[in-house]
Amino acid sequence: MQASRLTAAIFLSMILGIVVGFICHRFFVDSTSAFAENISLLPTIFLRLIKMIIAPLVFATLVGGIARMGDAGTIGRIGGKAMAWFMSASLISLSLGLMLVTAFQPGKILKLPLPAANAHSEIEAGALSLQTFIAHAVPVSIIDAMARNEILQIVVFSVFFGVATAAIGERNRPLLDIFDQLGSIMLKLTGYVMLFAPLAVFGALAGTVAKQGLEIIAVYGVFMGEFYLAILALWLVLIAIGAIFIGPRVILLLKYMRAPLLLAFATASSEAAYPKTLEGLQRFGISNKISSFILPLGYSFNLDGSMMYCTFAVMFIAQAYGIELTLTQQILMLAVLMLTSKGIAGVPRASLVVIAATLSQFNIPEAGLLLLLGIDHFLDMGRSATNVIGNSLAAAVVARWESDHGDEIEAEPVLS
Repeated sequence: MQASRLTAAIFLSMILGIVVGFICHRFFVDSTSAFAENISLLPTIFLRLIKMIIAPLVFATLVGGIARMGDAGTIGRIGGKAMAWFMSASLISLSLGLMLVTAFQPGKILKLPLPAANAHSEIEAGALSLQTFIAHAVPVSIIDAMARNEILQIVVFSVFFGVATAAIGERNRPLLDIFDQLGSIMLKLTGYVMLFAPLAVFGALAGTVAKQGLEIIAVYGVFMGEFYLAILALWLVLIAIGAIFIGPRVILLLKYMRAPLLLAFATASSEAAYPKTLEGLQRFGISNKISSFILPLGYSFNLDGSMMYCTFAVMFIAQAYGIELTLTQQILMLAVLMLTSKGIAGVPRASLVVIAATLSQFNIPEAGLLLLLGIDHFLDMGRSATNVIGNSLAAAVVARWESDHGDEIEAEPVLS
């Protein structure tokens, strides 16, 4: 009931946000900038509240889940299955995106005025390097990682801490009880924060539409329509593959994911949907030790929507500038995106950073990113929701692989 009410409230807030933003953009032109700036405080507050709870929630649930697995062999087995799914889903996302953008040719159809090739997009392509990857993967201090919400660093530390906790045997029982209580408290706190979600959704859409208007959607309608068609195709493929492993229960999983999907879409942030996704997986019946282990990993290594967008964007910009990539170059581009898209959780505007880095490697003008910056928020809505569905399917499939009885996955009590 609570999830249904939240979903309905978010959906209503989306509609109201678009209507109010349109009215402000059309009839109150002089105050549009001030309105957009002030109303943006609502999503800013909400996202800051979400970030406030992410680090302790991930740490508590992940350490508790790993410690309950019992030994490093079990952790390695589950982690290996998760990475197998992540890599397969990544390859599907990239390949499907490449095939569809090649078929649609949106860069040639739109015939947009092109920015000068030497124009600067202000996206730092150099942000992606081996040194940057290590910096975002290995924490100097867990306190520093939590302070900066570096999810991948928190995951790395939690894995080490969880393995060490499991290694001391029964002596870890008092500590595990503390982590259980901390996880329960953080999920209860999540419920309080989620009460603010409809206001955040209203503010995000009202501010964006007021500032940019719906005209920008009309101008880029072809590209956006084709991108969302590709996203829909990716959903269908991933759900179909998931159904092979978990059967008809995939429909039940989608039901439990309605609220986090809508929240990720409306706020253009898959991070905002993390707590509700974790709760939905537990309600679906996935044990806490699986869901709390797979989901944080997925947020670093399984960004299906973001990867499809990267392929779409690179090929769109190449088409717009009339640059033909050979089949060999396209395959190499997929390999580059496969590697550079992993472990970038915490990099600001991560998808755009990956795109900028890829453009430079294939001598495609980085200025082409300017074609997409105006609609990036609307595109981010789709790829954020896709990241949620991809990670929820990953958790469900790995849980099924770990199950050795029937079609039911053993459930643990829902933390609330």
